[in-house]
Amino acid sequence: MPRKRKLLAQLSALQNTSSFPQICAAEQLNTTPGADPSPKSSKYFMIEKQKSTQLQEDFFNQPCVSLAKSFLGQILVRKLPDGRELWGRIVETEAYLGGEDEASHSKGGKQTQRNTAMFMKPGTLYVYQIYGIYFCINVSSQGEGAAVLLRSLEPLQGLDAMRELRGASRKAPTRLLKDWQLCNGPSKLCQAFGIDKAFDQRDLTQDPAIWMVPGQDLPGEQDVVATTRIGIGNRGEWAQKPLRFYLRGNRFVSVVDKKMEREMAA
Repeated sequence: MPRKRKLLAQLSALQNTSSFPQICAAEQLNTTPGADPSPKSSKYFMIEKQKSTQLQEDFFNQPCVSLAKSFLGQILVRKLPDGRELWGRIVETEAYLGGEDEASHSKGGKQTQRNTAMFMKPGTLYVYQIYGIYFCINVSSQGEGAAVLLRSLEPLQGLDAMRELRGASRKAPTRLLKDWQLCNGPSKLCQAFGIDKAFDQRDLTQDPAIWMVPGQDLPGEQDVVATTRIGIGNRGEWAQKPLRFYLRGNRFVSVVDKKMEREMAA
């Protein structure tokens, strides 16, 4: 798989750093005394542990749609309390534009205790709960109340830990999850990365447990599908606006728009 080998060769040049606080979601992971704490990776990925170059505030400080597209191909890194690191390439996002956007939690420009992070500086995490069970992670952008939802990741490192975390979050025993099933959806992503409400209002440029590093295999415009958002219900014209973006042909995307892809190909 030439693209994956190229991606990993470039990722090995990145470096990673920092300590971390403990959080409840990942504290349940089983560890063996004396065992090697280094992350276990998919057989397709061998990422060398080095010091990373984090994405800084100037990256996040851009308009919402622009940021949603710019996230594609970047790497989300999560450091667990036991020292293991989880790496995932962002392959799907959704833009929520703030006051005018009827599908946004900040529609009408209303700021609440729940959505405060959407009004904070670009690069702030907005984590909310749905159905009283699942979590979704967003990143604030330029624009009052605007933020980008991270929908899906392509797992790169720490897949065994992701499976443990997903398993701990699922009530009924089920079959072993395949690689493409680990992070192909916003709540699955949060389960696999041990992200819960404790991450709300954290700063991606400063937090020792979660950050982003630049991807080296970034897509061009021809590689990005722009289509409608998922699960926003009856929001009039806003339900039809092309504010979801994903990498065409990537099997880790949650929902593929075949019609739009055929139109792009034509």
